[in-house]
Amino acid sequence: MTAVLRFLGSTLLAAVLVVVLWTAFLLAFPQIGPRVGKTPLDVWTYLSVAENRGPVLSGLGTTLADAATGFAAGMCAALAAAALSLLWRGFAHTAVPVATLLRSIPLVTMTPLVVLVVGRGTAAVAVMGGLVVFFPAFVVVTAALRDAPAQALDLVRAYGGGRGTALRRVALPWAVPALFAAARISVPGALVGALIAEWLGTGKGLGSAMIRAIPLYDYDRLWASIVAVTAASILVYALVGALERLVADRLGQ
Repeated sequence: MTAVLRFLGSTLLAAVLVVVLWTAFLLAFPQIGPRVGKTPLDVWTYLSVAENRGPVLSGLGTTLADAATGFAAGMCAALAAAALSLLWRGFAHTAVPVATLLRSIPLVTMTPLVVLVVGRGTAAVAVMGGLVVFFPAFVVVTAALRDAPAQALDLVRAYGGGRGTALRRVALPWAVPALFAAARISVPGALVGALIAEWLGTGKGLGSAMIRAIPLYDYDRLWASIVAVTAASILVYALVGALERLVADRLGQ
């Protein structure tokens, strides 16, 4: 019950903060004007109409599915790379500079190349989202694996266990809270990667819808799409945070 209340409280607080910043932004820049800058009430009125709400929710469903694909690809790759860096020290010296280089390249400039190589389907979404998620997750999980208790690792070796056994029995269970922390950090990035992939790659979801709305001067739909993505990001972030706290309590950490 306490976890549920904390989840609801954090989600509500984040939503209120977004609305306050949104309103303050429009008040601070009155030159934007009511035609372009839509207030929370304008978006609420727009979404209260079924024919307006339907396309936004449909696009959001596609974007969330794309974000989940990229998130899963990035997290699995980060976990595998972190485990490999623990088993093979030379891998970390090779992987970290490459990951840092990829991280420094703007994602928008990489999208045409990714689309050219893997096409415009699910593979492009997985690659784009995975690139955003991989680096922070890799850094956090690698640090957690290396921080595993030395006494427990020595005990595994004393009983004849190798690096693989130590990784499976000690390091990976120890890194579970860090894995959830990496997931919480990576969730907004996965949504950004999905939006960029939809904008420049697949032509589906809210990423494509928002770009199409700009030349049509359909700012109501643009703002409604932004609100939908922001609300989904806050909700998923809070869900992962609540799950992280639950797992940490179970593990006594």
